[in-house]
Amino acid sequence: MKELAADGTPVSVTCRVLKLARQPYYRWLEKPVPDTVLEQAYRADALFSAHREDPEFGYRFLADEARGSGAVMADRTAWRICRDNRWWSVFGKKRGRGKKAGPCTTIS
Repeated sequence: MKELAADGTPVSVTCRVLKLARQPYYRWLEKPVPDTVLEQAYRADALFSAHREDPEFGYRFLADEARGSGAVMADRTAWRICRDNRWWSVFGKKRGRGKKAGPCTTIS
């Protein structure tokens, strides 16, 4: 969009062709990364650094370590971030039975 505007194409025409609304475009132009996304990235970074140091601890301990480093979050938020990134405790994740369901057997 900036390149087209630099070439002389009006932003309203470009937004209409690309089927974008002008107001969200200008909002994004003013602030490309929202505060919530940035805050979540800082929280995930704090959790990951705690997980890298102690991979055997679960999300509650990781949340405590992250709080100690200054990233304020609830345990539920820490659980969600750990789940989304698959940062499991070495000891806490239960394994499957290792068996796959076989073919259906019918008695005739």
